Amino acid sequence: MIIVFDKISGMDYWFCHLNIGSYIKTMRMNLTHATGTTISETTAERVAELFATLADPSRVRVIAALTGGEMHVGALAAAVGISESAVSHHLRLLRQMRLVRTHKAGRYVFYMLDDSHVADLFRCGVEHVQHG
Repeated sequence: MIIVFDKISGMDYWFCHLNIGSYIKTMRMNLTHATGTTISETTAERVAELFATLADPSRVRVIAALTGGEMHVGALAAAVGISESAVSHHLRLLRQMRLVRTHKAGRYVFYMLDDSHVADLFRCGVEHVQHG
């Protein structure tokens, strides 16, 4: 893993270049917001709710399965090793937190990660746990 931080002279931004194997991500960080030590109560509550949603190992495994692409409930149940009704319950919570979204194709409803931020959050969590 390689992490490089670049500061552009005279700008309030840093660029973080993250390289893990074939995964490459560049993020721009605004220093005026990133260096603050406090966040609003509302933001703190929403972040805590997000992490509480991810506190269940089965939901983490659902997220892990969806990093490979969209899946329907039956395929997710087989991949995660829990019942379809349990998967549906977890997906409802993940949808409420805007971590997954759906689209319908025929009689199947397919689930996918809502956006790249969800995959990034998952990868960062896995990296943190495996780091040490």
